[in-house]
Amino acid sequence: MRKNSQIVVDFTDQHDKVLNPHQRIFLEDTKRVKEKIEQLNHGNGLNSFMRKEEEASDPDEMDKRDSFYHTTKSLLVLFQIMGVMPIQRSPKGTVPRTSFSYTSRVHFWAYFIYALETIVVYTVAKERFIQFISKSDKKFDEIIYNVIFLSILAPHFLLPVASWRHGSEVAIFKNMWTSFQLKYLKVTGTTIEFPILYRITWFLCFFSWGISFGLILSQFYLQPDFYFYHTFAYYHIIAMLNGFCSLWYINCTAFGLTSRAFSLQLKATLTKNKPAKKLAEFRNMWVDLSHMMQQLGKAYSNMYGIYCLIIFFTVIIASFGSLSEIIDHGFTFKELGLFMIVIYCMSLLFIICNEAHHASRRVGLKFQEILLNVNLTTVDIPTQKEIEMFLVAIEKNPPTMNLDGYANINRQLITSNISFMATYLVVLMQFKLSLLRQTVKKSFDGSEDVNLNS
Repeated sequence: MRKNSQIVVDFTDQHDKVLNPHQRIFLEDTKRVKEKIEQLNHGNGLNSFMRKEEEASDPDEMDKRDSFYHTTKSLLVLFQIMGVMPIQRSPKGTVPRTSFSYTSRVHFWAYFIYALETIVVYTVAKERFIQFISKSDKKFDEIIYNVIFLSILAPHFLLPVASWRHGSEVAIFKNMWTSFQLKYLKVTGTTIEFPILYRITWFLCFFSWGISFGLILSQFYLQPDFYFYHTFAYYHIIAMLNGFCSLWYINCTAFGLTSRAFSLQLKATLTKNKPAKKLAEFRNMWVDLSHMMQQLGKAYSNMYGIYCLIIFFTVIIASFGSLSEIIDHGFTFKELGLFMIVIYCMSLLFIICNEAHHASRRVGLKFQEILLNVNLTTVDIPTQKEIEMFLVAIEKNPPTMNLDGYANINRQLITSNISFMATYLVVLMQFKLSLLRQTVKKSFDGSEDVNLNS
């Protein structure tokens, strides 16, 4: 047996020409095993089967190639000014390039601006809460109506827990983008460019505040008990929600642009002769891209989790309030304001879920289609095995955006939310109709008593 195995290992390229397919596969596998054994004998150990450790990169080179940071910097600065996410770019020449610290200058600014906003928000919230509990004889519809604008104030008080607490994870996500772009350059020889994101990011920064002013001022004109000084407690909250929606859109768009450029490089590589080694580098790089998408969900899990809950709760209450008012008094400007809140909240939910769905398809399904369309009979054995390993890597590392295990962000989340909203809305409307029947019955009984007495 030992003699036969030695003969197989010592086959030369000349002998390869007369081997049948099974012998050729056996020869290729034997050669790879022999190479691994030689690596183990030289002291490489298990590291020979693991991904090669990346070399330390030059911080200046990382800055130069970090197109994503330069094109989306305006939104990062806006979040710093608003005190929403106080991460910062590290000084030149240091790594990691993005950092987070509770004692940094940007975080002290966040403490300051948050304290000022809290004074205004607390004043308005206190007034609305007193108004909420002041009269015990209030109708159920009026109680529900007051809850809507109290719920919109909730994200401000939850900001330190939902956003600041995960600042270090957000910094990791930003650094993953920086490292990925430099690695992409080293592997493919080309840079990733995001030409459209620069203008989109600047537009969304102004648009977020524009929508905030428009929505809150419309409530001031349409709602009878929404005073002008109340509006100052809501501007930054709505702008923050819009900003997080913009952030999600920009990141998903960046993933889509990256996967498009990446897939073109993969197609070009597959047309070359014996691309197995390059495919291994592409596979490792794709896994990094998938991990970045997962890190996005993990970094903002609390914020977007609370985001979805606020949307869910507000849509149910606003829908019930508007339908209830229409039943009682007909369609008025008050219902128009409530419908605007419903449309606004559902638009945010749709954008987040739809963009996540498209990003996951572009990074996952598109690469699977490219690899599955390869004619394996035209490539060598190592390339076939790399394609199989690439497909296994896609299956084992799905590019899904998961809120730290709580929920997957995709189109399914929209349909499930709508079904739950409809269920709760039906229950509330049944409760409303039962109250109407009781009111009619009491008035009818009262009129009968009057007639009898007369």
